Amino acid sequence: MHGSGLAAAFALGAALLIAVGDVFQQRSAHEVTDAPVGHVALLLRLLVDKQWWLGSLLAGAGFGLQAAALGLGSVVLVQALLATSVVFALPLSARYAGRRITARQWLWALLLAAAVTVIVTMGEPTQGQPRGSLRTWALVIACLGPVIAVCLVVARLQVGRPLAAVLLGAVSGSLWGVFAVLTKGLVDQLDQGLVVLLRTAELYGWVLVAVTATMLQQSAFRAGSMSASLPAVSASEPLVGSALGIVVLSESLHPGRTCSVGLALAVVAMLVAIVALARGEAPVTVGAARQSS
Repeated sequence: MHGSGLAAAFALGAALLIAVGDVFQQRSAHEVTDAPVGHVALLLRLLVDKQWWLGSLLAGAGFGLQAAALGLGSVVLVQALLATSVVFALPLSARYAGRRITARQWLWALLLAAAVTVIVTMGEPTQGQPRGSLRTWALVIACLGPVIAVCLVVARLQVGRPLAAVLLGAVSGSLWGVFAVLTKGLVDQLDQGLVVLLRTAELYGWVLVAVTATMLQQSAFRAGSMSASLPAVSASEPLVGSALGIVVLSESLHPGRTCSVGLALAVVAMLVAIVALARGEAPVTVGAARQSS
């Protein structure tokens, strides 16, 4: 199988495993306590929950497949295909919770996945360099940091409403996009040995981003239903990851004039699907309504 084809297969496998892991983690985030807790306190409680660890192990296996995919294909390709996890996770979450996914939710979820697939297909992403310069990363932090801070502040003000889950999901998804780009750099350094890997700056940013993204994603899961938080994660991750792949790693898209219109429409469709899924979410649980950011 061609390298990009194998990367796509690994990415879809990762999407499935991460989706199942997310379902277990979301359930645990709602059940672990009825008390209002912040991001750090929630994560600490989840660290002693067996169901959450099962979800984490499955998600970890998914991240392993993601790393393998990133070693073979571009960040743009891999991250976009990971957005299909929403199609796996929403029905699994509904079945686990004893409720049904409505036809409208199915429609929006499929539209979201299709839009991302269009972006990948029409964009024809090509690989660039595996690592970015420290200067480029400094610019990324300067631009992305304030946006994340604003989202967290607004999410805190919207506790108990679907918007809080959407914003927290968008922040965690954005961080997972950063995580993917850092992962590609680390995969490139694996054959250099442990000593070189430990001297790689991306390793320490990778750990910090992974912990922070995990913490905020659990808060997003607790803040609302899966249909509100997961689409935001599933869309923001490939968007940020792809943008960073282009800016930091010099990856490129070659849509052509005709396909550029299709790409623009796909981005709009993706955003509309996220909003529709969030507005149509199931009622927030009692624990989520009292969630304190």
